[in-house]
Amino acid sequence: MVQPTDRKYSVIRSVDWWTIVIYVALLSLGWLSVCGASYDYGSDTELLSLSARSGMQIVWIGTSIVLGTVLLLLDDRLYDTFAYVIFAILLLLLFATIFNPHSIKGSRSWLVLGPLRLQPAEFAKFATALALAKFMGTYGYDITRPRDFIKTLLIILTPMLFIVMQRETGSALVYLAFFLMFYREGMSGSILFTGVAMVLYFVIGIRYAEPTLWHTPTSIGYYVVFLMIQLFSAVMIGVYCQRWDKTILCLSICIGVTLVSTLFSFFVVPFNLFWVQLPLTLFLMGYLLWHGLRTRVHNYLWILAFSAGSLLFFNFADYALNHVLEQHQRTRINVLLGLEEDLKGAGYNVHQSEIAIGSGGLEGKGFLNGTQTKLKYVPEQDTDFIFCTVGEEEGFVGAAGVLLLFLTLILRLIHLAERQPTTFGRVYGYCVLSIFLFHVFINVGMVLGLTPVIGIPLPFFSYGGSSLWGFTLLLFIFLRIDAGRNAANR
Repeated sequence: MVQPTDRKYSVIRSVDWWTIVIYVALLSLGWLSVCGASYDYGSDTELLSLSARSGMQIVWIGTSIVLGTVLLLLDDRLYDTFAYVIFAILLLLLFATIFNPHSIKGSRSWLVLGPLRLQPAEFAKFATALALAKFMGTYGYDITRPRDFIKTLLIILTPMLFIVMQRETGSALVYLAFFLMFYREGMSGSILFTGVAMVLYFVIGIRYAEPTLWHTPTSIGYYVVFLMIQLFSAVMIGVYCQRWDKTILCLSICIGVTLVSTLFSFFVVPFNLFWVQLPLTLFLMGYLLWHGLRTRVHNYLWILAFSAGSLLFFNFADYALNHVLEQHQRTRINVLLGLEEDLKGAGYNVHQSEIAIGSGGLEGKGFLNGTQTKLKYVPEQDTDFIFCTVGEEEGFVGAAGVLLLFLTLILRLIHLAERQPTTFGRVYGYCVLSIFLFHVFINVGMVLGLTPVIGIPLPFFSYGGSSLWGFTLLLFIFLRIDAGRNAANR
């Protein structure tokens, strides 16, 4: 029987110290960034003072290190055994937070306990990851079986729903990162492809809805989206039905009819090509339905569902943007897509952060010497937009170094996840790296104006205890699971 002291020494020997080194490096660079973002010119406040955010961040860092140490000392079997219990507790907290009377910046996602403020949504990430790993690690689970896949989706959608009800849409979107783990565990690539296609439909269709094709009354957005639906559906016949002859036939008809109609509209009589492309798409859908019923090959019907879903989504996306989303959400999307500028409103944060990063140049202005951040031109510059401080003070070299450090962490997590002997450990590991990847990609992207501003923190950099503890829980639980992968006498 393995004694407790032996287990502790075993953890020390087998824990992945490279990941811990990266963690400490990110914490250190994050603290320097918080110092740069919160420091005021001419202020008498010391960086280590608890009255300054830089001083409080040291407290959060210190407690996070203690939390990580405690997590490593616990038996790794506890995380598997109590996964559902932890998930249920966090769900109750999320549900209770909906009725929280304290509203901070329009969001009810915070629990206020005296001087302490906690955001349960940050801790629900690791709880959801544990629940997913527990459920997907059960005997007989098969993600390709609809019943199992729907149950798995419910584990994700439940906390997402509660968080949306707290008016914290950005935090809810983070849970979409779990689909990257689903793909690793055997989810059909068609689902991931469908998600990418929907994004393309939305961006192209909305962005180019008004411009017209040459001198015709045809919307470029509608023209391109309909053509994409036809091309995607035709190629899927070859990929999923292994009938490339039918793919060539469908592509020839769709491209040929579209090309002839376009030339006729441009050179002879201008007309809206929508009235050609819609019947052409419906004809292709009818062709898929006929072949599916005639051959009893279900893949034809799945491709038909993709085509019909694409049409419905495209039309619903336009309606949702203009009639469902709030005005500020609609403005943010329009600013991102270049339909509006609004430098004094929704686009102000991004515009100022781009100025700050651009002013840093190659090598930056130096620690505590950033003018844009010191003069508080960038709102939320020590939380959601803290990466602009890195760009201004450390320049392109420093910003690239931080991104390389995050890339190293992601690659290391992939290595650790792949060496797990259990499905539970592998699934949890991929959940962790998916969340980190989503946060880094979206946060840095919104600072650079490449992704929507949804208000999520940069791991280990953004100021705050809830996010720092949440990321520490995610990472160190996985490190403990990894450290116990070869434990004896289980």
